[in-house]
Amino acid sequence: MKIEQIYTGCLAEAAYYIESNGEAAIIDPLREVGPYLAKADKNGAKIKYIFETHFHADFVSGHVDLAEKTGAKIVYGPTATTAFQAHIAADGEQFKIGDLTITTLHTPGHTLESTCYLLTDANGKDYCVFTGDTLFIGDVGRPDLAQKGTLTMNDLAGLLYDSLNEKIKPLADEVIVYPGHGAGSACGKNMSKETFDTLGRQKQVNYALKAETKEQFIKEVTDGILPPPQYFAKNAAMNKGGYESIDEVFEKGLQPLAPQAFEDLANESDALILDTRDPQVFANAFIPNAINIGLNGQFAPWVGALIPDLKQNILLVTDEGKAEETITRLARVGYDHTIGFLEGGINAWQAAGKQVDQITSISAAEFENNYQQNPNIAALDVRKPGEYEAEHLEFTLPRPLDYINEWTQELDANQTYYLHCAGGYRSMIAASILKARGIDQVIDVAGGYGAIKNTGLKRTDFVCPSKLAKA
Repeated sequence: MKIEQIYTGCLAEAAYYIESNGEAAIIDPLREVGPYLAKADKNGAKIKYIFETHFHADFVSGHVDLAEKTGAKIVYGPTATTAFQAHIAADGEQFKIGDLTITTLHTPGHTLESTCYLLTDANGKDYCVFTGDTLFIGDVGRPDLAQKGTLTMNDLAGLLYDSLNEKIKPLADEVIVYPGHGAGSACGKNMSKETFDTLGRQKQVNYALKAETKEQFIKEVTDGILPPPQYFAKNAAMNKGGYESIDEVFEKGLQPLAPQAFEDLANESDALILDTRDPQVFANAFIPNAINIGLNGQFAPWVGALIPDLKQNILLVTDEGKAEETITRLARVGYDHTIGFLEGGINAWQAAGKQVDQITSISAAEFENNYQQNPNIAALDVRKPGEYEAEHLEFTLPRPLDYINEWTQELDANQTYYLHCAGGYRSMIAASILKARGIDQVIDVAGGYGAIKNTGLKRTDFVCPSKLAKA
């Protein structure tokens, strides 16, 4: 028996490879299917099943491509409907992978088709359960994504309570819980950094599993849920309806462009120029109107949160050799319209005599000095509302990056704005977006709040809830 968790940190997503006696199954595969094919080929195994726990909203699964390349059967739980060929399993239906048995446990709540998969070993003992977004380590799935008609978030939370208590909690304490996500995912609010645990321990420490009544569960699970990123519904639709092959996405996007060809295509196609370099490197020199979302951070979720149109043409500026990785990570969240990348990067652009822009980035000490000279400076904290509420500078305004498309229009193009986040990654994203939208006087505070805490600037942990509105 072989069970491997394949964890992708930038998405906080876990896929699983299961193998026994030359047969294999994949649970919740990512968009790029090459690694699964290579793993099975190396082990001399044939991929027999692709199990999907639900219609994912935070990433585009690789189920369609993987099925086409292997002939494996795609399996969803009860109530799922798809635009492609799939086996819709009955609750309690069993599937054999070598000596192993996989049993479907229909667990609606996060979504209506949400299903967990219980793995029983060759001796007939329940070994682990793949819980998708039904049960996380330290949390459960958010119940607000599948509201339809008269079905409310509270209704879904109630279904989730029933699913957990009727299907999951009765399993033996030693059963290992393998969830679909870990800390950093927007699919829950209190996930642990641990990516697996025993069910028995989760019964002791997971607040949602400790709820004594359905009413308490609904209240605790629904409290403090932020609106989902705009791309969630679009990714769910792609997972349900099918999508373009990843091979075709690479064919379109892996087009090296000389500076003049890059510039011409940018003008002709109305493409977004996306620069994925390190924030501080970007600040020193970038193509005018380019947006910076660094590849070394939570790249794909921020692309999904901030670029409204999945069909937006995108031109890339990357570090040397990073174009393919960037296209892969864009495709994971449904952005399939990369049309080329700048060959030779920003160095080639400058060598060709092309214009570059800059963003001023100052140290926390310089920021403190500027405030002491002018206490009326406009400073924007672009961290999430919960981060701001926990602790912030008393003179900063909360303007979460998540909602920049809503509050940009409130800014004065003639004003100078100082921006900071926690460490500098998000503030540079915000600065680049504002710059591209005509807010030219933006100053980034390098190192963010982590560096600011070492200054003498006064901080507070009290905030009026009304100040935490989106704009």
